[in-house]
Amino acid sequence: MIWLTWRQHRKEMIYTLLALAALAAIMVPTGLAMHGRYEDTGLKACLDGLGTASLLQQAPGVTECQELAHAFQEKYSDLAFVAVLFVILPVFVGVFYGAPLVARELEQGTHRFVWTQGVSRTRWALTKFGLIGGFTLLVAVVYALGVSWWFTPLVAAIGSRMEYLAFDVQGVVPIAYTLFAVALGVFAGVYWRKVLPAMGVALAGFAVVRGTVELLARPRYLPPKELTYALGEMDMAPNPASGNWSQAHGIRDGAGNLVMADARIGPCPETDSFCAREIQKFGSGAHNWELYQPGDRFWLFQGIETGIFLALTALLLALALRRLRTLA
Repeated sequence: MIWLTWRQHRKEMIYTLLALAALAAIMVPTGLAMHGRYEDTGLKACLDGLGTASLLQQAPGVTECQELAHAFQEKYSDLAFVAVLFVILPVFVGVFYGAPLVARELEQGTHRFVWTQGVSRTRWALTKFGLIGGFTLLVAVVYALGVSWWFTPLVAAIGSRMEYLAFDVQGVVPIAYTLFAVALGVFAGVYWRKVLPAMGVALAGFAVVRGTVELLARPRYLPPKELTYALGEMDMAPNPASGNWSQAHGIRDGAGNLVMADARIGPCPETDSFCAREIQKFGSGAHNWELYQPGDRFWLFQGIETGIFLALTALLLALALRRLRTLA
C-alpha cells in the first residue's frame, strides 16, 4: 500500500519540492539582505535597547528608533505583499493534496479494485492519510521555519508579531493551518466524491473557518489589558518596541467615557501651543486609552490557535474515515 500510494502521488510530491526550492531561491537572498540591513543600520540594537515595557520614558533615542523603523519599512514595503502569498499557501496545499486524495479514487472507481484485493478500507485510508499527511507535515515545518526567519526583521520594524498577517505566517500556526487544509480537502472529497466540487468546498470552508477564528476567536483567547496615560504626556508614552497588539484606542474624559475613538494626543513639546489647546478641549482628567493584548502572549496565542486547528484536523479525518467505512 505504501508503494502504491507513493506511485500515485510522487509527481505532486516532486512538484511540491521543486516549488519549495523556487520559494527558497527568492526568500534566502532577500532574507539575508533584510537581516543584514536590520543589523547594519542599528535598528536591531535600537529596538532591543527599548525593551518590552508597555510605557516608556520618551527620549531622543525613541524618536531615532522610530525613524530607523520607518525607513526600513519604506525600503522593504513591497516585500510585505509577498507575505500575503504565504497566508494563502496552506489552502492551496489542501485543495491540491487533500481534495483529490480520496475524491479521485471514488470518482474513477479505482477504490473498489484495492478494496477487493484483501486490503481493508481502514488500512487503505490510513496509509494514504499517513503518507500524504507526513509529507505535508514535513513541508509545512520547513516552510514555517523559513517564513518566520524571513519575516522577522520586517515584523520588528512594523512593531508587533501579534498583528494580523504577521501572526499568521510566523511560529507554528502555519503548520496547523496546512494540516487542517489537507484534512478539510479529504473530508470534502469523501462526502462529495468528485474532485472539483471537493476542491471548491475545501477552498470555501478553509476561508470561512480561518476568518472566523482570526477575527472572532483570536482577540478573545485571553481578556485584553488596558493602558492609560496623560494627554500630551512627554515623560511616558507607548513603547514602539513592546510588541503589543493594539485592539482599540482613543481618548476618554475624566469620567472614563470614550469621547474620541481611534485618536491619541501626544507626546507634546511644551512649546506646542496648538497641542495644549487641543488638550484643554477635553477637560480635566481626560487621558489617552488603549486596549491591547501584550506582546509576550504571542506563543500562548500560537499554542491556542494551533490546538484549535489540530483538533479540527483530527475531527475531520475521523469523520472522513467513518464515512469511508460505509461507502458502497
